Amino acid sequence: MKPNTLAAFYDALTPGPASAGGVVPPPDMGQGVGHFNVFSLADLHGTPPMTFSRRDYYKITLCRGLSQVECADQPPHVGANTLFLVTPRVPYRWLPLTEDFGGYSCLFDDAFLLPARPGVVLAELPIFQPGAYPVWEVAAADCAAVEAIFEKMLHELGSGYAYKHDLLRTYLWELIHLVQKLQPAPSPLATHSAAERVATQFTELLERQFPRLSPQPPLRLRTAADYADQLAVHVNHLNRVLKETTGHTTTALISRRLTQEAKLLLRQTTWSVSEVADSLGFADVAHFCTFFKRHAGQTPGDFRRVVGFGV
Repeated sequence: MKPNTLAAFYDALTPGPASAGGVVPPPDMGQGVGHFNVFSLADLHGTPPMTFSRRDYYKITLCRGLSQVECADQPPHVGANTLFLVTPRVPYRWLPLTEDFGGYSCLFDDAFLLPARPGVVLAELPIFQPGAYPVWEVAAADCAAVEAIFEKMLHELGSGYAYKHDLLRTYLWELIHLVQKLQPAPSPLATHSAAERVATQFTELLERQFPRLSPQPPLRLRTAADYADQLAVHVNHLNRVLKETTGHTTTALISRRLTQEAKLLLRQTTWSVSEVADSLGFADVAHFCTFFKRHAGQTPGDFRRVVGFGV
C-alpha cells in the first residue's frame, strides 16, 4: 500500500479544460527545485471528499470554519480554526463540516527545502517527530499571523521574480518555525543523560520500520531482544532505561506501535488479515488476532467492520 502521490493529488483536484479555478501544479516547478504549491481552500469547494491515506509529500493547512481532521489512529479533531501538518509517515483525512470554509494550504517535498538547509532532514524537526500530534486549534491572532505567510507565498508563487523559489523557501521555513512556536513547550530537561540517548535511539529505530508499504518482507525487528542487539546493549538495560525515561517497558512500547500500525493497515488497505499479520512479523494469523484483541479490545475483523477500509 503506497502513499498517494503529488500526481494523484492534482489528478483529483484539477478541473477539466472548460472549468475555471481549482488547484493546478505550478508551471515552473519542474526545474530541479523540488515541488512547492500553495492555494486557497476556497479552490476546493465542490471537489470530492478526501480519502483517508498517506501522502508522499508534506502539507501544512490552516482551515477557517468548522471541520474535522482524522490523523493516524487518534480520535478525530473537530474545530473552527484548525492548523494541521501532514507528513509522508502519517495517514490523514480532512473533512469540512460547513459550506462556509476558507483558509490556505501549502504542499512541498524534501527536495524543495534542501537548497535552503543542506543536510537538514525534516523528520528531525520537533513538529515532525514520531508521536507528535500535528493537529491543533489556534487563536484568532495566530490565525492572522499564519494567513499572512500563506498570502506572501501566494503572491510570490505567481510573480516573475527570478529568485522567487529562494524566497518561497524562506517563507516556508518561516511558516514551519511559526508552527513549532505554537506547540506547547516541552518540559525542560536538566541534562541529556545516557539513558535518554538510548531511549531516543530506540524510538528512532522503532519508527524507522514504519509505515508498512507491503506485506513482504516482514518487520526485521520484532522483540525487545532484537532492539537490544541492534543498539548493542543488554536487553535488561534497555528495558530499565525505557522504563525510567518513558514509564513503559520495551515490550509495551513495541506492542503499542504494532497495534497502531495494525489499525492503520486494517483501515487503510484491502490487505487480508493474514497479510497484515505477515507484514508485522507475526508467525501466524491466530497469534496476530490474539495480540490485536488484547491491545485493541476487539478482533481485527470486528475492527475493520466498524471503521471500514480503503476509504
